[in-house]
Amino acid sequence: MRWLISMVLLLQGCADLGYYWHSASGHLAVMNQRESIEDLLADEGLESNLRDQLLLVQEMRQFSIERLALPDNDSYQSYVQLDRPYVLQNLFAAPEFSTRLYQWCYPIIGCASYRGYYDEARLQSYVEQLEADHLEVYVGQVPAYSTLGWFDDPILSSFINWPEYRLAGLLFHELTHQRIFIGDDTTFNESLATAVQQAGTRLWLESRQREDGLNRMQRWLAYRKQVITLIDQTRDQLDHIYRLKIVDADKRQRKQAIFDQAQVMHGIIAHSHGIEAGFTHWFESGLNNAKVGSVGAYNDRLEAFLAILEAQNSDFSAFFNYVDKLGRLEKKARNRCLDAWTQGSFPQLNDCPV
Repeated sequence: MRWLISMVLLLQGCADLGYYWHSASGHLAVMNQRESIEDLLADEGLESNLRDQLLLVQEMRQFSIERLALPDNDSYQSYVQLDRPYVLQNLFAAPEFSTRLYQWCYPIIGCASYRGYYDEARLQSYVEQLEADHLEVYVGQVPAYSTLGWFDDPILSSFINWPEYRLAGLLFHELTHQRIFIGDDTTFNESLATAVQQAGTRLWLESRQREDGLNRMQRWLAYRKQVITLIDQTRDQLDHIYRLKIVDADKRQRKQAIFDQAQVMHGIIAHSHGIEAGFTHWFESGLNNAKVGSVGAYNDRLEAFLAILEAQNSDFSAFFNYVDKLGRLEKKARNRCLDAWTQGSFPQLNDCPV
């Protein structure tokens, strides 16, 4: 409760105090439903599948500490049964003729290209306001999030029954946000967490000799990589036509043609990998600039972080030490360094001066 009071005091004078109060109270409502996993496991009446999954989480949590150098704290030592299949919804927005995402800035954590909502009515009201201002919006359902160490994050019913490789990946992703988080750099934070998610999950599955899980993950990653490339290409095509000196009606026509082509191409990619779900609903439910832009924010620096980890021979302590120093650089210098890693230059930190 002291955290909530402090947040409100920090935000006195902010025009959007109502949103922050909604966020704090929504989060605390989730936290107040936590039940200790140890207490649940001691209950002989606990449903067997939930028991198995919670035991698996405990093993994953220990692995994350011992092998991946992720925080050793009380996160994911409790469980919350939600009344819906997601904990909150994230809102993204972009102009009609740009894939550059709208930014919201917050105390402490800096600026981000998304805005989270627990309350559906408040979300829809703001969506209508953005659309009235001629912005395109995309709302994504979020199964989990990290409080960056402010709270002991719980396991949620929204993801507890995911396949093993996805469950492990989510835990490793969110714990990475607790390990390193750079204000005002969504791309850095999300790409880093995705890199740890992928590499850590592979090591977890190998340690348990989960050949089937490894095969499923490899197929998913191959499919995902092609889909991300498709979305990146779609974004580049859109950015090209938005720069053209043509009338808006022509831009809209070409824009829709690009979206239509992307939907067709995704169908081909999914079929080639034997994927029936994946991004299928994401594409078929309609594309816009905010949707396309939201994917880039999570993946643009992924290859750089994977290259850094490989250069450290998968020593996660050394990896995080390097990334922590990298994160302290001025943003332009940081990005130059990440560019070099992406291109295979394998720089030393002192090759990336501020």
